[in-house]
Amino acid sequence: MDAITERSAVQLARAIRSRELTATEVVDAHIALHRRVGPAIRAIAADRFELARHEATVVDELVRASKPQDRLPPLLGVPFTVKESIALTGMPHSAGLVARRHERSPYSAPPVKRLLDAGAIALGVTNTSELTLWIESSNRLYGRTSNPFDPRRAAGGSSGGEGAAVGSGGSPFGLASDIGGSIRIPALFCGVFGHKPSSGLVPTTGNYPPSTGENGRMLGIGPLVRRAEDLIVVLRVIAGPDGQDRFSREVELGDPSSVSLSGLRVVLAEETSVRPMSRELHDARERAAGALAAAGAKLERVALRSWRGALMPFLATLQAGSDQSTLELLAEAGADRPSWGSLVKPGGPHTVPTRLALLLELLPQAQGERGAERWHERARELAAELIETIGDGVLLHPAHARVAPPHGRTVGRPWLLTPSAIFNLAGVPVTEVPLGRSRAGLPLGVQVAAGLDRDHVSIAVALELERVFGGWISPGAV
Repeated sequence: MDAITERSAVQLARAIRSRELTATEVVDAHIALHRRVGPAIRAIAADRFELARHEATVVDELVRASKPQDRLPPLLGVPFTVKESIALTGMPHSAGLVARRHERSPYSAPPVKRLLDAGAIALGVTNTSELTLWIESSNRLYGRTSNPFDPRRAAGGSSGGEGAAVGSGGSPFGLASDIGGSIRIPALFCGVFGHKPSSGLVPTTGNYPPSTGENGRMLGIGPLVRRAEDLIVVLRVIAGPDGQDRFSREVELGDPSSVSLSGLRVVLAEETSVRPMSRELHDARERAAGALAAAGAKLERVALRSWRGALMPFLATLQAGSDQSTLELLAEAGADRPSWGSLVKPGGPHTVPTRLALLLELLPQAQGERGAERWHERARELAAELIETIGDGVLLHPAHARVAPPHGRTVGRPWLLTPSAIFNLAGVPVTEVPLGRSRAGLPLGVQVAAGLDRDHVSIAVALELERVFGGWISPGAV
């Protein structure tokens, strides 16, 4: 834990305040790591390294001038990264869309601004899938992000750049978005902690593409971190209504240290998919459950076969709740309207997942309003069932059926979203927790879901599992 690029944000902030380290040393160490691994993983879409160095010198001057009784910002001098689809002043804000390649954000999204006000220093913005549409981070503007544990494999998406940035050790923490697993899948693949907050806990203003329609209830802005103690710290900084996001609301966050694992109900969801989880992820979840049982938790197995039919209700809710179609987003950005011919032809400005989404929008609506309403009703039933199943306990389930796959192996397989997207339908908080590595050296992990506004409970479980299993392991560690 002596290496600067292995410490938590909390530890780094403490070291800077106590003058054990300077902010310049901390920022430089992370920039150096990003430069070293950047060519292999391409996590950073655009950096602001020189500005970050300047801001670090300002922090160092502030610390030198401070007195022991002075109250300094909680994340003073700690570097972090931001998903490129979340606004950061002066930085690209395209979500990988070629037509927005010259777009620069004139402001920072409220969660980003809150982190900056807390003293954190932004290193840059990270890569995403085009229009944040898929679980592999690749686009025609920035290229493809690779997994820090094996560059031949996917880093996940749509926040794959953030997962790779934190998983490589290049960032102590990062900020990302999640409407169907976009925080938790990269966290699993890259071996870090990721937290999708309760619906409305963190404002989503400044996210692109915007989710200002009803599907905004499913979108969450949250942290990816390499050390679990940072989850609640970052969450406290970014939480709270902003007066712009109509779904954001005031929530009193609990304290993870107040959670007793003794007697906590831990549900293991079974029979959830026609393609069951791999043996290694299944066994990792069983080990996690065993560790919680050893701490006094009460295990319960529940068959949730209904999840097998959750994809269409999720997609119908996602599409119907949007106030802009993908075609309308392209038109607004100044892109040419795609034709059937351009979408089925290889190449062009759009990736395969985006072309598939556009092809679906060009299809006639075969089911009509009555068919869509049936899917929406089914979505509400699935959400109610999940909330009832979790109750005042937690539920354990992998975010994906396999460890990080080779590049391209997820395209055209939308059913892979189900184990993560089901929680967006319900709006409950979910923490992805690393659980060591597979025999092939790839990260293992499990999602821990809690009841609405009980984010501190899933984070408390993450802290215990980190204590038992070690949490994030640097890709360079043996």
